[in-house]
Amino acid sequence: MALRILTVEDEPEMADLIARGLRGEGYVVDVAEDGVHAMALAKDAGYDIAILDVMLPGMSGFELCRWLRRQHEGLAIILLTARDAVDDRVKGLDAGADDYLTKPFEFVELAARLRALRRRDAIGTTRMEIGGLHIDMTRHRIATEQGELSLSRTEFDLLRLLAANVGAVMPRAAILDAIWGSTDYIDPNIVDQYVSYIRRKLDAVGAPVRIATARGVGFQLIEGET
Repeated sequence: MALRILTVEDEPEMADLIARGLRGEGYVVDVAEDGVHAMALAKDAGYDIAILDVMLPGMSGFELCRWLRRQHEGLAIILLTARDAVDDRVKGLDAGADDYLTKPFEFVELAARLRALRRRDAIGTTRMEIGGLHIDMTRHRIATEQGELSLSRTEFDLLRLLAANVGAVMPRAAILDAIWGSTDYIDPNIVDQYVSYIRRKLDAVGAPVRIATARGVGFQLIEGET
């Protein structure tokens, strides 16, 4: 079954370019010109991925991203921005985005990011347990005896990657390739940003594991420590 993508872009030429490219890749695509239209579409259709321009009329892409994340925890969200400031990228990630692209970009780069998101869903197992930490692959949640929390799609995918290699140091380059599908276009610091998000959530549920930093190399999930 073809994946459904919601594209939110107020520039008609850019919207048409993205939509035609995605349809050529086999996706089913709906286009909205602003946040209100996008919200109406998202209420009535089950999308797998949303591609949001940050600079939208009325409601910003950041606001729309937060709304979509609250409504659809498992939705993959990519932000498009003409601004290359670190603060904007961090703001987008904090809003719940899984990835971002800075305009102008080549369509092949967007297609590669989408393929990376699809690869994340290829793992068939539905549950994983490390010590007393339960990882629900279907609901994207973590749980211990002390509580339960939802993770964003990228937080979940990064934790799943570390959990599948528990005790081993995962290099930043390997993490970037596995989660974002590239080491060419992504700021490596995005890994640190997401590790900090996951650490806070692990602490919040009293997880009996921790993510250790291997300075200059990468990260590892260590069992039986808090």
